[in-house]
Amino acid sequence: MPTFIYRTKDGTRVPSVTTINKIGQDSGGLIHWAWQLGIDGKDYRQVRDEAAEGGTVGHALVEAAIHGRDPDLAGFGDEARDMGQRAFAAYREWREHTRLEIVASEVPLVSERYRFGGCMDAVARRSDGRLCICDWKSGGLYPDHLCQLAAYGALWNENNPQPITGGYHLVRFNKDTGDFTHAYFADLSEAWTAFQLKRELYDAIARIKKRI
Repeated sequence: MPTFIYRTKDGTRVPSVTTINKIGQDSGGLIHWAWQLGIDGKDYRQVRDEAAEGGTVGHALVEAAIHGRDPDLAGFGDEARDMGQRAFAAYREWREHTRLEIVASEVPLVSERYRFGGCMDAVARRSDGRLCICDWKSGGLYPDHLCQLAAYGALWNENNPQPITGGYHLVRFNKDTGDFTHAYFADLSEAWTAFQLKRELYDAIARIKKRI
């Protein structure tokens, strides 16, 4: 996904969903993951970088399919391509079963009310006409992802006349095996409350840093 700089209508730069959502993240899972790789005699940095490339390829294939264009995979090795292809195969299987119609993909939006920006993976229309948020993951799934989804929903609702009423899909494509994991959430009100608290904390921390 490209990196965007988000600004309000008056030109003020505002933080992204991803930046805000890092506040309060639990690093325990990542620490255990790195520890286990060390026990297995593997360098976590090499594994991390290879996995990131596989996830990038998978994401590029998904976006290319959505927009009907050829993916640009220049610079990626065979292993990353294989990982990405497995993830993409899982994506196609999911789309076949859900029959969701993608109506928007990677559209950068800004909230004037809450002063943050973000770019969701996709907004889809269900068979009943209602819209839902879709987010692709190639790593582990964590509670913070629900805050991310809720923030994307708020961004969409503020900037579009048809609101998100069809829920939220969190989809994981295992980059190593191609296995598919799907979680659906009809309502993320609590996660949205948590994200708003993170947004307030982000500003409070910024003010504190100025005093050091």
